[in-house]
Amino acid sequence: MIERDMAAGPGVRIPPPAFFVIAGLLAWGLHTRLMFTIDGSGAGVAQRSIGAVAVAAGLAVILWAGVTLTRARTTVNPNRAASHLVTAGPYAISRNPIYLGFATMFLGIALIVNSGWMILLLPFVLLVVAALVIAREERHLQHKFGDDFETYVRRVRRWL
Repeated sequence: MIERDMAAGPGVRIPPPAFFVIAGLLAWGLHTRLMFTIDGSGAGVAQRSIGAVAVAAGLAVILWAGVTLTRARTTVNPNRAASHLVTAGPYAISRNPIYLGFATMFLGIALIVNSGWMILLLPFVLLVVAALVIAREERHLQHKFGDDFETYVRRVRRWL
């Protein structure tokens, strides 16, 4: 049963961007009850600029990874079975460039909106994504690609 499930896909039921959106909404809700800012005098030009660069960089990594998966003719959907083990492009640097891109965007938004809560919640979001998404994806890839995936794991880090 498990082998058939692993062949069918990782079994990721909640779209990974949802975890970042939920954390952002939670941070906003917490902020309405107890203000927790990065800079008490407000986000200055430098902070907002760094945040904008982080958002743009995160989006660029997500797009690059998506294009790389599409060119390799495998799915971008984390609930579908991978048809190829992609190790080129951003996947030569990180095993999870899309999630890294979302995390970078989340951090950038936190800087722009001056949210200490978002900064505080980011590590928890990454732990949830690692446990509920990445672990399932990696089990699927291990099942499907075996030794090739093990070699890739030894060569490329999960995040950076």
